[in-house]
Amino acid sequence: MKLLLMLAFAHIRGRLRQMTVAGLGVALGVGFSIAMAALMQGSQQDFVRQLVDAMPHVEVLDELRRPAPQPAEQVFAAAEFFGLRPVDDQRGIRNPAAVEAALRTWVPGQIAPALRIQAVARFSGREAGVVLYGVLPRQEAQVSSIARDFVVGSFSELAAGGNNVIMGRALADKLGAALGSSVSLVTGSGQARDFRIVGLFHTGARSRDEGEVYVALKGAQTLSGRPNAINTIRIRLDDPARSQEVAARAEIQIGQKAVSWEEANQAVLEALTIRNVIMYTVVAAIMLVAGFGIFNIVSTITHEKARDIAILKSLGFPEADMRRLFLLEGLVIGAVGSLLGWITGYGLCLVLVSIPIKLEELGGATRLPLAWSLLHYVLATGFALMAAGIAGYLPARRAARLNPVDIIRGAT
Repeated sequence: MKLLLMLAFAHIRGRLRQMTVAGLGVALGVGFSIAMAALMQGSQQDFVRQLVDAMPHVEVLDELRRPAPQPAEQVFAAAEFFGLRPVDDQRGIRNPAAVEAALRTWVPGQIAPALRIQAVARFSGREAGVVLYGVLPRQEAQVSSIARDFVVGSFSELAAGGNNVIMGRALADKLGAALGSSVSLVTGSGQARDFRIVGLFHTGARSRDEGEVYVALKGAQTLSGRPNAINTIRIRLDDPARSQEVAARAEIQIGQKAVSWEEANQAVLEALTIRNVIMYTVVAAIMLVAGFGIFNIVSTITHEKARDIAILKSLGFPEADMRRLFLLEGLVIGAVGSLLGWITGYGLCLVLVSIPIKLEELGGATRLPLAWSLLHYVLATGFALMAAGIAGYLPARRAARLNPVDIIRGAT
């Protein structure tokens, strides 16, 4: 094996310029693959983090996973019913205090009850449809990411008493209102009440900044005419990865629908999976292109060293050694190119992460999110060595089949 390595390096030194070009091709391929993987995975992690932070990890709703059977179905064996009038039943989570107490005994995280209703915000002749949340300020601040995104004020302002409201700065600008303005909130039932703006938040998500308002839970219950009612329990877990497990257990225990953040964003997560497949396909394609350079170099060496192959085989070297010799040459180019690619990829990542990007929605300058992972280097090297091995094996197999007698005689 040592002799084969010496011969491989001798062949490489003989065509050092071409070998250098092939190695640089591998290095660039590995480097750009590392940088691209770091950028794509970093952007994905940043997107998922923002997605997780923007909503409760688990939300218990006043809904059933499957519709309850109609009472008439239990009495009459009819195939279909017409003209049934449903019982007028105000929706909401039954026995909310008992449900919340039961969840607190085992849920590894923070819990906050809320009443969510549709409303219209009116100010100075302008109006906008909003989702109104009635919350307990101290508990909501522990489960909501909005608590970190206040421009002025905080959730604690709602606990000061009175008819106070917190809304997005974008919604206030849309209505022409400001801190201290009195805004009228009207529900679908026609109930209306004036609230004073005591806080403004800015999350960067337009749907929230223009479509959500928060008041004290008692104020929302009075406005909707539903005293002591809640229709959602919002849960923020210590470990978001356990959201599906917690949601399933909560749904079995309570009997009402519990939705994890993964279930609520299933389509988005599936799209991210497809994007990962595309990313690794592109990485493999880059390495395949780099492999063509190695194939050309090793094929040229095989053609030029035909007489050397004949001499080696006549001295007793078997075909397997000939295959190993030229395969080693391809792998050496791939290994050296991969090491240079590590340096190139690391440098590209440093350059990318240092580029400032100004995004007004995120509050000023930010930087590209990159994921620093050894796995990217290992995968890029694996693809490179695989491409180098295949590129080296094809001419190596051809070299091993050469007949030394034909070569020495000058036969074609």
